[in-house]
Amino acid sequence: MTSPEKEGDYCMRLVTDLSPFEPARWNALLPAEPGAVFVRHEWLRALETSGCVGEGTGWQPLHMVVETPGGALAGACPLYAKSHSYGEYVFDWAWADAYRRHGLEYYPKLLSAVPFTPVAGPRLLAREDAMRDALATLLAEQAARSNLSSLHVLFPQPAGRRALESAGFLIRHGVQFHWLNQGFGSFDDFLASLTQPKRKKIRAERRKVAEAGVRCERRVGSEIREQDWRFFIACYDTTYAEHHSTPYLNLDFFLTVARLMPDAFVLNTAYLGDDPVACSLLVREGSRLFGRYWGARRFISQLHFELAYYQSIETAIALGVQVIEGGAQGEHKMARGFMPVQTCSAHSLSEPAFADAVDRYLERERGMIDGYLDELNERAPFRRSAGPNESPRGDG
Repeated sequence: MTSPEKEGDYCMRLVTDLSPFEPARWNALLPAEPGAVFVRHEWLRALETSGCVGEGTGWQPLHMVVETPGGALAGACPLYAKSHSYGEYVFDWAWADAYRRHGLEYYPKLLSAVPFTPVAGPRLLAREDAMRDALATLLAEQAARSNLSSLHVLFPQPAGRRALESAGFLIRHGVQFHWLNQGFGSFDDFLASLTQPKRKKIRAERRKVAEAGVRCERRVGSEIREQDWRFFIACYDTTYAEHHSTPYLNLDFFLTVARLMPDAFVLNTAYLGDDPVACSLLVREGSRLFGRYWGARRFISQLHFELAYYQSIETAIALGVQVIEGGAQGEHKMARGFMPVQTCSAHSLSEPAFADAVDRYLERERGMIDGYLDELNERAPFRRSAGPNESPRGDG
């Protein structure tokens, strides 16, 4: 824990874990913005207690908190010292390489994000604009005095982005794909909104799964049993093994958040007979679903599309959910009714020459992203008389 820094009548300090704070005190800071579920005390603390972040992971918690003179929590920002760029989904490998080629150290760097979670959400945790602005200023000051290469804020919501931009952060744009519920009463209603070739393709994919003898079951919240979580983690680990990678999360993490936040989860599981063969996990927050993890213990043609997309859409329609956020990348999602949405991140680089170069690069990149969004919208899978013809292009 670092020494505290004064900011007017408040005191800012950096803390290496969230154990000193009661969950209710931390969660009371969260603004009513999508994605707040991932910065709840329960979620962030479970990452710490399960060892998914901390020593040996390259994600060292260094959370910023702002307190009143009486010790009341007034604002906060999830923050990590990073020794690599894995698990972020906003790629800065080229920046790190440029630093290395010029004899400069890029790592460690500071990062405000939810580990392993490419979901837009609040990063400057405060209920009022004035404290949000103060947090952005404090982050900029922390970046300047840390003697580290940079500080990055990934996937802030629009209010946070505006505060960060005003504090001098450089803004980078990206693209994700989200599904929007147009008041569909059934999956067939959704299909009817698509062009004929897209309807035909989806029906063929679903037919292959059904002909393989697969049936799917949905469990919501406390209906998800420990044996389901154990099967899920086996599928999750298999996905990483197939990509010759190491899983970021573990069973302890999922069992902890399932116990503390049971209503936040939906699990769709595929069965052959009585044997589970694959599953996909969704996180639920109000009228939104976040598609997070999918895995299978055996290959079945088209099962990935069935579980990761079509079962998610059926879940959204059944639960009255308005948006499914599909996670990072994936232009192929458009064929399944997911449309492009602009995302952003904010960056502060301490080396002036590199900051200027990155600023010029980001200006060109933003133009390319805008053109890419226009091109994608022209390829919308929906019939012109039904469904969205354009994607929502908010500034968050």
